[in-house]
Amino acid sequence: MPELPEVETVRTGLAPSMEGHVIACATVNRPDLRWPFPERFAERLTGRRVERLRRRSKYILGDLDNGETLLVHLGMSGRMTVSGDPLGLFVHEHPKTAKHDHVIFDMDNGARITFNDPRRFGAMDLLPTDQIDLHPLLAKLGPEPLGNTFDESYLLEKLQGRNTPIKSALLDQRIIAGLGNIYVCEALFRANISPRRKAGNVSKAKVAALVPIIRKVLQDAIEAGGSSLRDFRQADGELGYFQHSFDVYGREDAPCHTTDCDGVIRRITQAGRSSFYCPQCQR
Repeated sequence: MPELPEVETVRTGLAPSMEGHVIACATVNRPDLRWPFPERFAERLTGRRVERLRRRSKYILGDLDNGETLLVHLGMSGRMTVSGDPLGLFVHEHPKTAKHDHVIFDMDNGARITFNDPRRFGAMDLLPTDQIDLHPLLAKLGPEPLGNTFDESYLLEKLQGRNTPIKSALLDQRIIAGLGNIYVCEALFRANISPRRKAGNVSKAKVAALVPIIRKVLQDAIEAGGSSLRDFRQADGELGYFQHSFDVYGREDAPCHTTDCDGVIRRITQAGRSSFYCPQCQR
């Protein structure tokens, strides 16, 4: 599942072709993805100007000039790619429509945005902009880890007294929005915190250090274009590269990257997900 850096990378790639431009024609090639498309979906999008393209957690939000917002979730295999951009940012000509090209936006600047999703776990919705925060997917989300409201005092308060493992607490979208398995594993390694440690038992000093570490891991991943493990592509169709910088994720039985550490990376299962860590560095 794409995490915050992957979604932010896609948003950034789409912005030059979508922000400030009109959807000249929206084409919907099937009645549903994870759930049915809204009523008259293509008709309501056609002719609308995208005033702003933003991200909330793992969702892309396109604010339109008629007071509605397009919500997009990539799901497990969804990707949005750009072709035919007249600004020259993308070199691809418009390809022939493929089997899993479910939604296509032809923009007034000549760009084409194609949403392809073989597994159809992605989703799109359309609702009033002033009600977007009430959407079931967004209503209970915590603060953005790159935003100003995510700080040391906030995280200390949320972790205090919690008996769940710190890994599980950081994955709780009600505490922090957008963090996923990959980047929590990487952040805990950099912070020298075991994923098994109870959240309420992490020292104040380590919690304080964890906040900027989480920010740095996410920023590093965004700069690398995200992590491509299976299906993820950037908006220009290219792979992300942060997977080449993983310290622990997916490195079971490999040597620890920490200088003077002779430990090896272990994998354990927590709440049905794999956690990777160095038992010697992370306590």
